[in-house]
Amino acid sequence: MLEVRPSNSCRWDLVALGEVMLRLDPGEGRIATTRSFRVWEGGGEYNVARGLRRTFGMRTSIVTGLADNPVGRLVEDLILQGGVGVSHIRWVPYDGVGRSVRNGLNFTERGFGVRAGLGCSDRGHTAASQLRPGQIDWEALFANDGVRWFHTGGVFVALSDTAPAVAREAMEAARRHRVVVSYDLNYRASLWGAMGGHERARSVNAALAPFVDVMLGNEEDFTSALGFQVEGADPLYLKIDANAFGPMIEEIVSVFPNLRVVATTLRTARTATRNDWGAICWAGGHLHEATHRRDLEILDRVGGGDAFASGLIYAFLTGLDVATAVEYGAAHGALAMTTPGDSSMATLAEVEHLMSGGAARVVR
Repeated sequence: MLEVRPSNSCRWDLVALGEVMLRLDPGEGRIATTRSFRVWEGGGEYNVARGLRRTFGMRTSIVTGLADNPVGRLVEDLILQGGVGVSHIRWVPYDGVGRSVRNGLNFTERGFGVRAGLGCSDRGHTAASQLRPGQIDWEALFANDGVRWFHTGGVFVALSDTAPAVAREAMEAARRHRVVVSYDLNYRASLWGAMGGHERARSVNAALAPFVDVMLGNEEDFTSALGFQVEGADPLYLKIDANAFGPMIEEIVSVFPNLRVVATTLRTARTATRNDWGAICWAGGHLHEATHRRDLEILDRVGGGDAFASGLIYAFLTGLDVATAVEYGAAHGALAMTTPGDSSMATLAEVEHLMSGGAARVVR
């Protein structure tokens, strides 16, 4: 199914391409009324690399761009604390005020009960969005360092007109060196709105899909970012039947026969803090569904899908079967949403405890 290069032949288990921002979190307050923020680092593609490093002990690195100022160095310090490699960061000279280049900020409320979470991005003209083809030596990375898995996604490619070309350049190089390529559709209306909306997103993603081995997303992503519809889904995506995904995935694979794995999370948002949570994974013509967790209590839902991706990828990197892989992903995603911030704070032992049906009794 997936031919993954052996660990002893590569320096990195996974390399991700994407923007890393500062997330400013008002905690239990609101962005518009708070007087203090807690700072985290985060980004759709980066979160996968960090989860693989901190929870699963894999060797990971991030390819990104940062403006070389104290804010950029704070982001670097947070990345270092997460254990992700920083040798592939492209540092861009700062002009003193951010007219030509800056670092991205992401203000995010967690939501509570009937009040949904809220995100407000401030990421125009960032160093990562200005990456261009030819600036990253992908041949040296994939051939000399050696990489087993490459990951990027729809958040990065929505940042600018040049970002899709950078992603394609990386994917083509990865495939030349037998590196597994995963792509998370991760549709963000706030990013694509100024870039051409659904039509542009579908065009970009359809052009990149032929270079992908493992396609990830949720029900809204497959519709908004690729144009495929889940038949029978609630129009507000409040309730999803796992069986409804089968025909859609078969249609996707018929259009993009290069895909070896298609996986999606399943979420019914009863309230911002109580969700039904699950996942499915298609591979080899078969659909595998993870244990469905009803009425899961949520502290911070941001990063749940990224944690699912890192759990799934970990299982494939370690040679586990598809049914086990989707359980790792779903359990890790569930645990990641019980702690604040974009990044997972779960341990491998906790993930496997939850997978085995373990309860939430105090450990002491």
